[in-house]
Amino acid sequence: MTIKTELMALNIGPHHPSTHGVFRMRVTLDGEVVKDIEPVFGYLYRGLEKLAEGRTYTQNIPLTDRLDYVSSMSCNYGYCLAVEKLASIQVPERANYIRIIVCELQRMINHMIAVGFFINDLGAFGTPIMYMWRERDKLLDLFEMLCGQRFLYNYIRIGGVSHDIPPEFIPAVNKFLDDYIGYHKEMEALLKENEILKARTIGTGVISADRAINTSMSGPCLRATGVDWDLRRDKSYSIYDRFKFDVIIGENGDNYDRYRVRMGELIESHSIVRQALEQLEDLQPGPVRTETPNLLRPPKGDVYVATEAPKGELGFYIVSNGSIAPYRWHVRSPDFINLTALREMVIGGMIADLIATFGSIDICLASVDR
Repeated sequence: MTIKTELMALNIGPHHPSTHGVFRMRVTLDGEVVKDIEPVFGYLYRGLEKLAEGRTYTQNIPLTDRLDYVSSMSCNYGYCLAVEKLASIQVPERANYIRIIVCELQRMINHMIAVGFFINDLGAFGTPIMYMWRERDKLLDLFEMLCGQRFLYNYIRIGGVSHDIPPEFIPAVNKFLDDYIGYHKEMEALLKENEILKARTIGTGVISADRAINTSMSGPCLRATGVDWDLRRDKSYSIYDRFKFDVIIGENGDNYDRYRVRMGELIESHSIVRQALEQLEDLQPGPVRTETPNLLRPPKGDVYVATEAPKGELGFYIVSNGSIAPYRWHVRSPDFINLTALREMVIGGMIADLIATFGSIDICLASVDR
């Protein structure tokens, strides 16, 4: 017997715990089956790219903190690399190591938040997110020791970093690294073979490798489809070619693979930080910043620099007209690009799978709504 049903339009968000910020989804449902979805955003727009054109190159660094505020160090880093390339500024060796250390610790922070809230979106309220939050808080203690801030750092500067690491920083990082492996195994035992998690994630939110490439997805979302691509290795920048690490990939491009890729990348970032600390100890003390004019005037021209940020390819396109402020300033946000594939990932699935898939993409809405 055929049951006659009527389509229903349902708004999810903008103030909903599973929209990860002021994001709205206008969903068309047939019962609990998703027939269509229209993402709606703009509630958080602050015009950072236009604001940057009225500020000096140095004054724009705090704006990058507020793009992906879960990964502020990585945003600082990508922007400073672009300005340094535009102005032909060399970075001291010691500063390069410090930058890698803080950016990989920042990647760990991002993935802890991504996995913790993803599991929370699946309904496991409490234990997993609190375990992840506990380890994240230890890293925030390290960043506070380093630069006095726990969230918006403004630590990486054009030409290096604002100041050298304090004497107690390296021992504290080593202690965290020593302890973390045990906690990571604890999380793996809790989640990896959990039958509810696997039932909710395997085969849901699937996107093929071809479609992921065609929609310009990057980062863990792309690698979960089986595409072996990481800018740190394949278009190596800074001193990443000095470290050995594996690029974690999935097979099916589903919610489970995206979660597994991030868990694997936590261990790889742990390894990179350990290697960087060992190599840093062999360096002679030296400067951590190249002196640059307070009112930097890069020559006329343009530049695009992309880095492998925690969420994917973070690119900065800057046009200089020779003045103290950028003529044009544009951000290639992985959050925004990865989000464009959401519609085709969820049509035909259940509304519960829509919530899981949206969480698995791992967006920071401030980076979507710039």
